[in-house]
Amino acid sequence: MKINFKKFMLINFGVFIMALGLYYFLLPENLAVGGAIGIAMVINNIFKFIPIGIIMGIVNIFLFILAFLVIGKDFGGYTIYSSFLLSGIIYLLEIITPLESPIIDDLTINLIYGIIIQGIGMAIIFSQNASTGGTDIIAKIINKFTHLNIGKALLLSDFIIIVFATFSFGLKLGLYALLGLIINAYVIDNMIASFNERLNVIIISDKSNEINDYIINEIKRGTTIYVANGGFSRSEKTIISTVVGKRQYIRIKNYAQGIDSNVFITMGLVNEVLGEGFSFD
Repeated sequence: MKINFKKFMLINFGVFIMALGLYYFLLPENLAVGGAIGIAMVINNIFKFIPIGIIMGIVNIFLFILAFLVIGKDFGGYTIYSSFLLSGIIYLLEIITPLESPIIDDLTINLIYGIIIQGIGMAIIFSQNASTGGTDIIAKIINKFTHLNIGKALLLSDFIIIVFATFSFGLKLGLYALLGLIINAYVIDNMIASFNERLNVIIISDKSNEINDYIINEIKRGTTIYVANGGFSRSEKTIISTVVGKRQYIRIKNYAQGIDSNVFITMGLVNEVLGEGFSFD
């Protein structure tokens, strides 16, 4: 497997951020909001002498073996790597900074900050088409045998873990964990949308050649050229279409207005772009 260095570093960063949210906010409060970490927390409550990081590693090994036997090689190397990296970081944090109690004596604050920090980390990982394994694997197995879609299967598998956590840690923490699961889904969805957000820019100008060259050579983005007739003037117009990031749009707008005071520009949000230069980097 060819390693993309940027992708590799982003996954490492995302896993590290996720581990901080889990270890310093959710774990001390026994907030098992799903995933392999939730399973590990329930098991650790029974076998307290085994570090959670070790339990996570064992759970992931079991899940990957189960996935290989049931659904084949339908998971990537980055997912395997990030799942064990998360287990390793949690284990190291348990050794380096063991926690006797939550760092903040407020369950609600720990839930909110833990979920937000963990959610940011997960969103970074998901944006690189990877995951941390855990209930993603369980969801794929459920999907295979029930034809339930992956999103609902994920929710079901995490809910089952929360049910076990409720029996293990009590109704109050179980309800908080359920609330955390809902907030987590919201945080991840919005973070991924912001990562993937691009702008579809349409430009009509008498200086279309210069603007097109600027976008291609300076902004390093592709363009599509249309030739159309103005509805009012009936004159032939050249239309440039391109998809860029927000900062790139500002540069293009400033350049276009600088060389053509009559330039016509429209811009619209695009939540996802697939293709060379974006998802295929």
